Amino acid sequence: MNPKLSNRVNEMATSATLAMAAKARELREEGKDIIGLSLGEPDFTVPEFVKEGAIQAIKDDYHTYTPVDGYGDLKKAIITKFKRDNDLTYTPAQIVVSTGAKQSLANLAMVLLNEGDEVLLPAPYWVSYADISKLAGGVPVEIPTTIESDFKVTPKALEAAITPKTKMIIYSSPCNPSGSVYSKEELRALADVLVNYPNIIVVSDEIYEHINFVGEHASMAAFEDMYDRTVVVNGVSKAYAMTGWRIGYIGGPEWIARACNKMQGQITSGANCIAQRATITALENPPSKIRYMVDAFKERRSLILNLLSEIPGFKTNEPEGAFYVFPDISYYFGKTLRGKKIENASDFSLYLLEEATVATVTGEAFGDSNCIRISYAASEAEIKEAMKRIKASLTA
Repeated sequence: MNPKLSNRVNEMATSATLAMAAKARELREEGKDIIGLSLGEPDFTVPEFVKEGAIQAIKDDYHTYTPVDGYGDLKKAIITKFKRDNDLTYTPAQIVVSTGAKQSLANLAMVLLNEGDEVLLPAPYWVSYADISKLAGGVPVEIPTTIESDFKVTPKALEAAITPKTKMIIYSSPCNPSGSVYSKEELRALADVLVNYPNIIVVSDEIYEHINFVGEHASMAAFEDMYDRTVVVNGVSKAYAMTGWRIGYIGGPEWIARACNKMQGQITSGANCIAQRATITALENPPSKIRYMVDAFKERRSLILNLLSEIPGFKTNEPEGAFYVFPDISYYFGKTLRGKKIENASDFSLYLLEEATVATVTGEAFGDSNCIRISYAASEAEIKEAMKRIKASLTA
């Protein structure tokens, strides 16, 4: 901690996923052959039809500042997408385009949370939810789940976590890091609890919406009695392999969208012009155009689960979406491997990096100290070699 820096940044945790990726890069620069399974970044290239949209935007000389909340025709494409894919009806005033879904989440925290407001986080949760909440003055409140329940929160657990200070709940479905997908019936059961607490805002992170292996995607906002209290966060980074293009968006109550627009106007203003034009092309095309990537992720899921089943001490469930497995590795706690004592998931993840030269992420960063997150957004060859190395490092 540097006393010349603000308490805000000194008290903020570094993103565990980005920290592991940086450590892996350092080791590669030292000449080590590191397989990176820490980042949630598809190994596919951007679809050709999306590239063509960007190229056309450059030819059409898009280069000036964009509206803070996004181009009008991009908003129209987002509205059409919400209706087509989710049966959700929004107006342009309810849509805000941001520089990635992460900024969308940060905007929401900044405009909705006051000092001491509690934010419910069904655990495991995406690594940045907690610190984004803290940065806005909120207090993260974890709701534990188990691998036996597919890492899904129950209505009873949700009810027990609510206090007079609860202001928001943030969840993702499909979930990062567990890959769990909430069905419409499961979301309805949670909504039946939340309807009794009208001051709680629901933030539904649906960035992995299309990477779903079990069928129809469900959204809390689709329930009439939750629509006016739910903000849907989405973007194009995962399903369209557009991670570096940095386009996210929200659909939600107009009063919240107006506030996000105001906040964003003082932080970044409008998102990149070329990326916005390309996103129009992406969203105007049917999801079937990106099905080849989803099918590949499903095959990789089967591959990695089969290989993990051959490694002693890994306890897994079957993820229903996204591109992560979140195995319980607590079997190794208290054991000494190659002279290194494993006390927790962070020790285990570091051990795999140093001894197996495979980068994963500790589950502690996601609110579950018994697990690690492994991304299978890599190639099949990398997955096979990574699992081979892990097995060898644990059984030698």
